[in-house]
Amino acid sequence: MKILVTPRSFGKNNPELFDALRDAGLEIIRNDSGGILSEEAIREKLAPCEGVILGVDPMNAAVLAAAPKLRAIAKYGVGLDNIDLEACKARGIAVSRTVGANSNAVADYALTLMLAVARKAALIDRRCRQRDWSKITSIDLYGKTLGIVGLGAIGKCVARRARGFDMKILAHDVVWDEGCARENGIERADVDRICREADFISLHTTLTEETRHLINAGRLAVMKKTAVLVNTARGGLIDEAALLAALREGRIYGAGLDVFEQEPPANPAWYALDNLVMGSHCSSSTAGATEQMGRMAVDNLLRDLGLR
Repeated sequence: MKILVTPRSFGKNNPELFDALRDAGLEIIRNDSGGILSEEAIREKLAPCEGVILGVDPMNAAVLAAAPKLRAIAKYGVGLDNIDLEACKARGIAVSRTVGANSNAVADYALTLMLAVARKAALIDRRCRQRDWSKITSIDLYGKTLGIVGLGAIGKCVARRARGFDMKILAHDVVWDEGCARENGIERADVDRICREADFISLHTTLTEETRHLINAGRLAVMKKTAVLVNTARGGLIDEAALLAALREGRIYGAGLDVFEQEPPANPAWYALDNLVMGSHCSSSTAGATEQMGRMAVDNLLRDLGLR
């Protein structure tokens, strides 16, 4: 039985994960492209497979149609927006996620981006390497208002960290956890209020047709000029053309983006911004998180293939 493994970090520091798959009698096809697989490449590699451990590579209807033997998709992560769930349901293909495995790692990185943007850490570092020791004035994080859009596992971890900075926390989620909100001093707010009032806005919601371009030109226009926008979820949550214009014109203070609609972004204007800290979709890439995601993905795949 053949399976495909697409995430580049899977088993990188834990080769025993591959041993567990082989010990279960599986023949492993690996992503040898050095990046995210294209639709054409994944169709070719997936064709003979009955299972896949999937990263952010495309798993749309066309890809699924090229894999008639496929029975199980084990997502290495939690976002399912790259998977055609309706097509999987129609085919009876089991789809699993590694819920909770990377929550702390992503929350740490979200706070890292907030601090890096607020304190202009990347810009100061670049200037220092050029022997420029002039002082750069930045803004504070402590005691400010944080708006969290998406109070799921990761959003809750961000809120707990923000308490250590004595931040006022506003949050939005369609499924509201009143117990968590009460315990962490979180005030419920809609997205428009968060955009108007928050000093820092951190996105942790799923990408759906309803949330696509949730942060648009209108919502950017009502943000404070000192606002910092952070996205460690999905690039499609932000209208990137509108954000790029806002950053170039200084209409908000800055942004920290670990995700883009196209990765890496093609527009060279992104790379010239001093008020942007960029990430390579790496918020969950810690040794602990990748190990936990890998173990959960292996367990999920073996279960859904009937091998455990």
